[in-house]
Parts: sequence; structure tokens; C-alpha cells
Amino acid sequence: MRLIAALILIPLMLAGCANTGLRDLRSNSAGPDEFGIQPAKPLEQPESFNELPVPTPGQSNLADRDALQEGAAAFGGRIADPNGPIPASDGALVQHASRLGVAPGIRQQLAETDADFRKRKARFTQFRIVPVDRYNQAYRREALDPQAELARWRRAGARGPSAPPAN
Repeated sequence: MRLIAALILIPLMLAGCANTGLRDLRSNSAGPDEFGIQPAKPLEQPESFNELPVPTPGQSNLADRDALQEGAAAFGGRIADPNGPIPASDGALVQHASRLGVAPGIRQQLAETDADFRKRKARFTQFRIVPVDRYNQAYRREALDPQAELARWRRAGARGPSAPPAN
């Protein structure tokens, strides 16, 4: 009897030690996805019911909110066409960032390099008894220790913001 209880309790205790974090976004319920619900703006009465805009089926309407636009506005920015011209207010920043040259297709190259890196790191990790956060496993050596970096910069004489205490 004790052996059966131990065989049941040990896996349960080990399962309680799992730390999947925010990267495990799978839902195990059949209910609605609460992150898929987007609030709408309040409805507004038009000034004239005779001059309503033409309906656009399948497109956004005036009551739809745009999370990217609202987030950018909250931080003091704006969302523009990514392929459009660079605003004059950002010209100096772009010129300074590209002073050593710009590599065409850098995003594609980085995506391929990262996919290759993750593929090499996952070569022998397909089979696990318990779920593991593969992201932290793959990028463990790439992560910075924030406390050590803060100490390094402070030793070099650079001023830095206050940091949260180490865990």
C-alpha cells in the first residue's frame, strides 16, 4: 500500500515543480480564449444619418480598436507605413544608426541564423519525461546576468539606473 501511494505521490510532487512560465500558452480547456476578445470603442452617433460611410464587409469599422496604434501613442510615438519615408524627426537617429553601413536583408539573415541555432540546440532534446522550457535551454548561454552587467558598468564609471534586487 505504501508503495502504491509513493508511486502516485512522487510524480505529483515532481509535476508541481514545473516552471513553464509565460512561454507555454497552450490552453487545456474547451472554453473561450480570453486573450482573443478585443474590446471595442464606444459607439458614436453620426452627425447625419444621410451621410454614413460606405460599409466595408470583412474590413475594420469605426468602433474597432487598434492595439498597435494605441500602444505607440501611449509611449509618445506613432505607427506609420514601414516602407514609407523616414520622418524628418527621425532623420538624425537613422543617419547615426546607419553610419557604418546597412546590410540588406539583415532580418532574413538573422531569422535563418536563429533557426539554425535552435535546430542545433534541439538535436537531442526532443524526448523528455516532463515538459521543459526549451527557450531557456537554448538561449541560456546567450542571456545576460543583469546584476553582473550593472556591477561591470558601475565599476567602469558609467551611471546607471537603479535595479531590482537579485533573486
